[in-house]
Amino acid sequence: MRGKNERACCGAMTHNAKSCMERPRKTGAKWTNMHIAPDEKIESFELDYDGKRDRWNGFDPATYALVIERYEARDEARRKYLKEQQLKKLEEKNSKQNGEGGVSDEDDDEDALKVDEAKVDESKQMDFAKVEKRVRTTGGGSTGTVRNLRIREDTAKYLLNLDINSAYYDPKTRSMREDPLPDADPNEKFYGGDNQNRLSGQALEFKQLNVHAWEAFEKGQDIHLQSAPSQAELLYKNYKVIKEKLKSRLKDTIAEKYGNAASEEEIPRELLLGQSERQVEYDRAGRIIQGVESFLPRSKYEEDVYINNHTSVWGSWWKDHQWGYKCCKQTIKNSYCTGAAGIDAAEAAADLMKANVARKAASEDMRAPAEEKNLATWGTDVPDNLNLDQKQLAEALWKEDERKKEEKDERKRKYNVRWNDEVTAEEMEAYRMKKIHHDDPMKDFLH
Repeated sequence: MRGKNERACCGAMTHNAKSCMERPRKTGAKWTNMHIAPDEKIESFELDYDGKRDRWNGFDPATYALVIERYEARDEARRKYLKEQQLKKLEEKNSKQNGEGGVSDEDDDEDALKVDEAKVDESKQMDFAKVEKRVRTTGGGSTGTVRNLRIREDTAKYLLNLDINSAYYDPKTRSMREDPLPDADPNEKFYGGDNQNRLSGQALEFKQLNVHAWEAFEKGQDIHLQSAPSQAELLYKNYKVIKEKLKSRLKDTIAEKYGNAASEEEIPRELLLGQSERQVEYDRAGRIIQGVESFLPRSKYEEDVYINNHTSVWGSWWKDHQWGYKCCKQTIKNSYCTGAAGIDAAEAAADLMKANVARKAASEDMRAPAEEKNLATWGTDVPDNLNLDQKQLAEALWKEDERKKEEKDERKRKYNVRWNDEVTAEEMEAYRMKKIHHDDPMKDFLH
């Protein structure tokens, strides 16, 4: 039996139920004690700062010897096979020449020359992978041979234009897409940017081939340029041929139907004058006796379709910059036709609205002007016989000063305070005179 520490559904001790990779069981192994999964082997490494960030941590260099041995065996077998083929060809040629009876000096020279060329080619192939000189690169290593270097007399592309706002040079990929000297003479400059090579020659054809492969794959064609490049190129050639045939067929069809103004063929007189030899006879009532009546060409849109009980189409009536129906004079497209009764009701409603507007304008013109009331300083009407007693006003001013002092210092307020709700005219005038107006620029000089 497992202990209480098992956490996973499978019964393992090294992971919990959330990180368990087995299918969830109806009843865990902790309860059934069946099909208990083994614990995983967890290795712990104590690494330093550089060891945690080492790309090759845990890599065994001895395993790469197998790769080297495999490639060396392949190269050895290749060289052996080529040598056998060359010796076989030489033996066959010598046997043929001996059978004929003699060999000229020129043939001997040619055979020796071919053998020497084969040896030279073999030596080139063997020494091509050899790094002859260390070349400084952006990655800091040595790649390629001396033959891969550019001509040192050429000016580097990033030195053609030293302006900061000129074409951007990417040092990582060594690319400069834009032209560093756009204003220079095209005949004198030897470098016009990497885009010049990307948008010209076979690069543009390869781009079109890529686009065709993508579009064909999206439409269900089993085509992939990287996996089957020959198939993709063949399908693209067939596509161009079929496209040209369709274009020429469409051109011929249009020219056959509408004619070709660039051709020297004369247009029929019937088409020029709009006349024909077809004759139609009518009786006095306008009925056709002989012939077929010519019908007017109809457009691709529906005509004379009446909806919602209307007897005219939408747009047959215009008023006040609005389209509508002529049968009921409504400007709402999805409205139901009300006929002549709706027209009368709309006119009556318009007349009533005009009458109400005129009556309201007349009542505003006849309104009596408002009487200007002389308000007192405290917000009530000033009585005609208002007289302020100067003695009472002085006493009210003194009381107002005392009240403000009490508001500033709470300690001066008495225990028993009596309030009087009756306010006289002198007290109201004193309150107004002592009141601080915060928006008055001279408020600091009032008191």
